[in-house]
Amino acid sequence: MKTTLEQWRMFKAVVDHGGYAQAADAIFKSQSTISYGVHKLQEQLGITLLEVEGRKAVLTEHGKVMLQRATRLLEQAESMDKAADILQQGVEPVIRLALDMIFPYERLFCLLHDFSSHFPDTRVELTEFVMNGGNDMLERGEIDLLVTPVLPSGHQGQLIHREQFVAVSSPDHPLQQGRKLTYDDITEYRQIVMRDSSRQRQDSGWLGAHQRWTVSHTYTSLNIVRRGLGYAWLPLSWIDNDLQQGTLKPLPMATDCSRYEDLFLIVASPGSAGPATRYLQSLLGLCSDHINNS
Repeated sequence: MKTTLEQWRMFKAVVDHGGYAQAADAIFKSQSTISYGVHKLQEQLGITLLEVEGRKAVLTEHGKVMLQRATRLLEQAESMDKAADILQQGVEPVIRLALDMIFPYERLFCLLHDFSSHFPDTRVELTEFVMNGGNDMLERGEIDLLVTPVLPSGHQGQLIHREQFVAVSSPDHPLQQGRKLTYDDITEYRQIVMRDSSRQRQDSGWLGAHQRWTVSHTYTSLNIVRRGLGYAWLPLSWIDNDLQQGTLKPLPMATDCSRYEDLFLIVASPGSAGPATRYLQSLLGLCSDHINNS
């Protein structure tokens, strides 16, 4: 090989941080070491990767191509290091799980109870999100397992849950007057919608209501609707008791207005997943039986 991983690491640091001095601070090397390493890299390859414009290092066209390849190479090398650490330790000390809020929590608690009996010394760090929020964490390498309604590009996922959403309001809401409703009828009233927790900030479930309140947690939406302050599409697994007790009622729509959301299970690094991660993956995967049997 003409080049080394360390040279590619220095090259990527210069690009990521906008210059040689900034890269030196970021990866704890001297500026001269980084400058020499990148210069030697270009010399060995026989192509120019970076050009200095003012005080900033800018990628050439060749540099753009090589940066993509270098990024994949460094990610693979990091994955190998992680795999070796896991093999050395035997069992992972911590698993980072990101879960969309619509996943049924009673089912989650049951599988976590099962997991804790098999891996009592492994910590679980659970992050809850809405819509695309977990995909951002996956992209930044912050999680090990992801349950998401939106399959990110370049990843395969296992369908493990299908959630039904029902349009509901409190029994005394003006929409509960007995007559059959159309979508035009309900847009005249306040709708409670969920905010995407990712950087995209897309609102979930908004169908063009003239009034809307946007919240960031399903429980907040649920409690606002219970108090008669609006209507919302809510997960059936969250409101089943409310419907049975009569504290919430489905909107009397002229046509079925139920919505369905699929959740997919993704393993961030399948090749380096340890025994605890694989076991938690298998427990989450068993949820797909509920879909097949329904």
